[in-house]
Amino acid sequence: MNAIKLHWFLPTSSDSRGIVGGGHGANVVGTAAIRRPDLRYLTQVAQAAEYNGFESVLTPTGLWCQDSWLTTAAIAQHTETLKFLVAFRPAAISPTLGAQMAATYQDITGGRLNVNIVTGGESAEQRAFGDFNDKDTRYAKTGEFLDVVGRLWDHGEPFDYEGDHIRVGQARLAHAPEPRPEIYFGGSSPAAGRIAAAHSDVYLTWGEPPQQAKEKIDWIRGLANEQGRNVRFGIRLHTISRDTSEEAWAVAEKMLEGLDPELIRKQQEALRRSESEGQRRMLDLNRGSVSDLEIHPGLWAGVGLVRGGAGTALVGSHREVADLIKEYIAVGFEEFVLSGYPCLEEAYWFGEGVRPLLANEGLL
Repeated sequence: MNAIKLHWFLPTSSDSRGIVGGGHGANVVGTAAIRRPDLRYLTQVAQAAEYNGFESVLTPTGLWCQDSWLTTAAIAQHTETLKFLVAFRPAAISPTLGAQMAATYQDITGGRLNVNIVTGGESAEQRAFGDFNDKDTRYAKTGEFLDVVGRLWDHGEPFDYEGDHIRVGQARLAHAPEPRPEIYFGGSSPAAGRIAAAHSDVYLTWGEPPQQAKEKIDWIRGLANEQGRNVRFGIRLHTISRDTSEEAWAVAEKMLEGLDPELIRKQQEALRRSESEGQRRMLDLNRGSVSDLEIHPGLWAGVGLVRGGAGTALVGSHREVADLIKEYIAVGFEEFVLSGYPCLEEAYWFGEGVRPLLANEGLL
């Protein structure tokens, strides 16, 4: 098995010992006391991730959270080696400005930026940002956006570009970002697959059971091969890791007990209005029911009852969680973007419990 990369998550909407639901059209709600995403707390989370050996922290983007660029640029001044996987919403800014922001970010952080491209699966949210395109048009525009950004990052001569959706004249940067940020990209629709195959360094998907997730790998790898490109694969999961399996499942059950049936109903209703194919696949895993949520040994779908996006968690003893990660490695995943409730404490549970097991087997 090849070495893998471990990443953590920066909870810029809020954090809690319970599940923080929301996103993808659903309201942000907590099932226990909420920790506000102020700079002091988020810095603690980032420092915990750095201390526990995570390569970077992923930030979300949307109306329901803090701005990812400003937040991480501030936190970067309180960390030393941690990278930032910054959510980048193409519809909200020009490609030249986005490329310039990335170059500046590399300068002020010593090269610690990678970007997670978020085209946007919710038309209502996109309209709030001034984007009134339909979903397929958004993906087509994203492809043109990345064409322009890529040329700017390669720092060639000034150039004109005229696509169906984006037009720039004599676009240029004073200097290219060093190093060139890697592009992480997710999406389960045919339009998303085409863009991922053409532009992504890492295709990132939400946590379905290993064999089901492998279908996504085979799909994107096939599309990328047609273009002569190689793409790495990452998966986004939550984690509940404890000294024993019983302790870990007790935490999951306590989280489940905190979910009011009416809250589940409202959140599921909102999430089912999502235009995201990936969100539909997450909902299919839990079916809106509190029963039979262990959908694969050690993979729990309870988070997705109220949370949009990543809705599954690795649950078990440190050894069991490490072994489940190895199942994902075996089907082709090389990068793992993890989180837990709360992100601060769970960074230590995983970092002190699971990470040494993976390191001892030469996987890090």
